[in-house]
Amino acid sequence: MKKLTSMLLVFALVFACVACGSDKGSTADDAAQTEDTAQDTAGEDADTEAEEPETEAEAGDSEADAAADTEAEPEETAAEDTADVKSEGVMTYEEYMAADLDTEVVVETYVQAKQSWWEDKATLYTQDKDGAYFVYNVACSEEDYEKLTPGTKIKVTGFKGEWSGEVEIMDGSFEIEDGNYVAEPLDVTALLGKDELIDHQNQYVSFKGMTVEAAGQDDAGNDVAFLYAWDGSGQEGDDLYFNVSLDGNTYTFTVESYLCDSSTDVYKAVKELSIGDKIDMEGFLYWYEGVNPHITSVKAAN
Repeated sequence: MKKLTSMLLVFALVFACVACGSDKGSTADDAAQTEDTAQDTAGEDADTEAEEPETEAEAGDSEADAAADTEAEPEETAAEDTADVKSEGVMTYEEYMAADLDTEVVVETYVQAKQSWWEDKATLYTQDKDGAYFVYNVACSEEDYEKLTPGTKIKVTGFKGEWSGEVEIMDGSFEIEDGNYVAEPLDVTALLGKDELIDHQNQYVSFKGMTVEAAGQDDAGNDVAFLYAWDGSGQEGDDLYFNVSLDGNTYTFTVESYLCDSSTDVYKAVKELSIGDKIDMEGFLYWYEGVNPHITSVKAAN
């Protein structure tokens, strides 16, 4: 009996050892698998990290390309903005200026302001990106005249003329075309008194920091800052004439009543001027026996 008991104890001990060895083996296998998984994950992370710089580089290239494209676009737009391509048979501004007086001219230009309409004829201040054209008494219905808002593109056919130094297109006709352009005022203050000023005849221009001088005298013999008509013989609603000076030289400027009548801000502003005022002005560089700007804006100098 003791011998049988001893044998049973031995068998139990053997089975326990085998089971223990089996558990340890499983644990070792699990640990090995965990380590392999960790190594695989680490490998994948390493691969991902290795790939990311390439992705960032590619993104950088894409951003650089996009930026380059974006930077190139304004240049192309600027080139388009400065180009004023003419239709077939239409003169450039240079060709127009070189044309002889009393010859037919054809130009494409843009309305900047309307001076008058009367008996189916219109007078217009117009300009393209190279120069300006004063269009005088062009055939125009009242309906079409209403369509000529600032910036409207027109094709004008007429005859090049001159009157007291003012070069203009006379007795013509026009067609409205697609396109729009409104000129910014060109500061020509420094050109006053110089021969180069006439190169900008009829353009929309500005004058800065000029001093109001006496334009004449009233009935009582007092100096006044403006006159109705060039000699003071006019009345409310007529053209206003006033004198301004720069560097010791005096110039006569005009508010053309057809262009800016007595209801406009500029007409009222000139009537409020005092001798000695410093003013800035904008208007069209009209010519009559010398420079005679048609002023559309008067403000206190900055």
